[in-house]
Amino acid sequence: MLSMADRNRVEIKPGENMKAHYKQASGWVMAGAAIVALGAWLGDPSPALAGDDSGRGNEPANLYLNGDILTMEGDKPTYVEALVEQDGVIVFAGSRREAARQYPRAVRRDLHGRALLPGFIDGHGHLYLTGLLFSMANVMPAPDGPGRDHQALVDATRAWMGSEQGRQFIATFGWVLANGFDHSLMPEGVPPTAQVLDRITTDYPVLMLHQSGHIASLNRKALEVLGFNRDTPAPPGGVIQRDAAGNPNGVIEEGALLAVANRILGKTDAATEALVIARGQDLYLRHGYTTAQEGRAFANITAALERAAAGRQLRLDVVSYADITLNADAMTTPAAGGYQNGYRIGGVKISLDGSPQAKTAWLTHPYHIAPPHAEEGYKGYPAMPDARAHELFALAASKGWQIMCHANGDAAIDQCLDGIDHGLALVPGRDHRSVIIHAQTMRADQVARLRMLNGIPSFFAAHTFYWGDYHRASVLGEERAARISPTREAVAAGLILTSHHDSPVIAPDALRVVDATVNRTTRSGAVLGPDQRLTPYEALKAVTIWGAFQHFEEASKGTLTPGKRADLVVLSANPVKVAPATIKDIRVVATIKDGVAAFCDAAPGRDAICEKKTEGN
Repeated sequence: MLSMADRNRVEIKPGENMKAHYKQASGWVMAGAAIVALGAWLGDPSPALAGDDSGRGNEPANLYLNGDILTMEGDKPTYVEALVEQDGVIVFAGSRREAARQYPRAVRRDLHGRALLPGFIDGHGHLYLTGLLFSMANVMPAPDGPGRDHQALVDATRAWMGSEQGRQFIATFGWVLANGFDHSLMPEGVPPTAQVLDRITTDYPVLMLHQSGHIASLNRKALEVLGFNRDTPAPPGGVIQRDAAGNPNGVIEEGALLAVANRILGKTDAATEALVIARGQDLYLRHGYTTAQEGRAFANITAALERAAAGRQLRLDVVSYADITLNADAMTTPAAGGYQNGYRIGGVKISLDGSPQAKTAWLTHPYHIAPPHAEEGYKGYPAMPDARAHELFALAASKGWQIMCHANGDAAIDQCLDGIDHGLALVPGRDHRSVIIHAQTMRADQVARLRMLNGIPSFFAAHTFYWGDYHRASVLGEERAARISPTREAVAAGLILTSHHDSPVIAPDALRVVDATVNRTTRSGAVLGPDQRLTPYEALKAVTIWGAFQHFEEASKGTLTPGKRADLVVLSANPVKVAPATIKDIRVVATIKDGVAAFCDAAPGRDAICEKKTEGN
C-alpha cells in the first residue's frame, strides 16, 4: 500500500495518457488506459499483470471478495468476484479463483456481502470551507441542525460561544461566527436582522451565514466595526439591505458578503488552519470521498492547502480552483502543474450570479414571488457585466486553464455559455472541459448548446430535497421548479454530468446526492420533476467515473480497473440493488485511499475490512 509520503512520487498528472471518447447517449467512457496507466505508475507493468506479489513495495497485496464489487465500467452495472490492490494500485479485477491463483499470499478482505465501489469524486464542493464553516455555530435547519426559528438561531450561537471550539474561534477571528440559517423554513420568513443578532451579544461582532453562502446577517456591533452606515454604497455585484430610514438592517448579499467574509475569515493562525483542514477531510472521508474539491479558492485558502500538502497532512486528494478575479496568481505555483503530496490546482473559478434559494440567482424571467426588499418583476442580478466575463473567459482560454463557472440562473447560464464560446473562438479545438457549476435553471436550449460546446454541467442535485418545496411555492413556481437540475435531459442529450453537494451548503454526503438524483423527493415527500430522474447506476457514475473525467483524471480514477489507483469505498448495501427510497440510508463502512483505510466504521476485532494484517492471514 502507498504511504502518504510516497503518493506524490507515483501520481499521474491530470490529463496524462487519457483516451476518453464521446458517446451519443451514455456520456463519456474511458478506454484503453489500464496498461498505460500502470506503466506510468510502476515502470514495467509486466510483474503486476503476471501476479507476482513478492518483493514489490513494502506491503502485501489485499484481496477483496465476498461482496458486490461494482466496477463502474461501461453503460450497465458490471461486477467482478474479486479485486486485488497492491502498493496503492488496483492490480487485478476478475474471478475469485484467478485472484487466489495469482495472489496466493494476499491479505483477505471479506466484504461480508457489502458493496465495493470506486471512491467518490467531488463534482463541486469546498473542503477548506467545509472544515471552517462546520466548526462555527451550527444554525442549519433540520435535519442538519436546530435552526427552526430566529430564537433557535440565537440560542444555538450563544451555546457555541461557551464551547471550547467557540472560544478558540472568537480568540482567533475576533468575531462570533455562525453558519447555515435558512429563513425559507422559518415562521418569520425573513433573514434575522441586526436587531435579532443583538440578542446573541452586543460585545462582539456577529456574522451569521445563510445556508446557501450567498447572503448573511450582521449584528449592530459588526455594522459598527465594518463602518457600514446609510452612506455606505453597495459594492459591485452586492446588496446591503436597508430599513425604512435607509440604514443597513444587517442583511448583506453576494459581493457585500464576499468583501466582509474575506476581511474576517482571511485572518487565522496555524492551529486553526490545521484544525479546519483536518475537520474538512474527516467529513469528506466519512462520506466516502477520496477526491475532494475546493471549488473557489482565494489566496489564503490555496496557501493553507499548499502548507498542508507540504506537511504531508492530506489524507485524500484535493483539487482546488482558484478564484480568477482575486487569485489568478495561484496558477503559477507548482501545484498548478500536478499533484503535490495529494494537492493540485485544477483551474480557475468564475462566479456569475448568486443562489436561487437566497433569490440572488440571475434569471431571464422574474422570481415567482419577489423578496420583500425587491420590486415586482425582480430577476436577481449578475455578478459582473458581459464584457468583464468575456475578458476572464478569454484569459482562461489563452492560458489553457480549465474554467468552472458558477451559474445558477438561466441568464447567468447564458452568460457562461457565451463566455465558453468566446474562449473557444480564440483557442479552438482544445479539450477544455469547461464546467457550469449548479446549472439549476438550465433551459432545454441551453442543454443543447452546452452539448455543442462539449462542456459539462455539474448539478446541485440535492436542491430537490432541501429547497424543492420552496422553489415550487416561492422561487420559481411549479413549471420551472420541476425542471431544476435537468439531469435526465442532459444525459439524453449526450452530456457527461456530475452531481454535487456544494459543501458546506450541506454536508458532503455522497449518498444523499445519489438519492436526490435518483428520487428527486422534496422535504414534504413530493417528487419534483419525475421525468428528470436518473437510474441509480447513472447517479453513481456522476460521483465516480464522470467526476474523474471532469477533473481530467479518468485514466487513474473512477472505475475499478487494473492500473488505476486503489481509491475505494465500502458501502453497507449496493445502491443499484436496494429500493431507491432507501439509498440515503446506506452507510459508508470504509473509505480507502491509495490502498490505505482513511476512514473505517467497521466493527474492530470482528471485521477485517480495515485491519492491518500480515500477508497470508
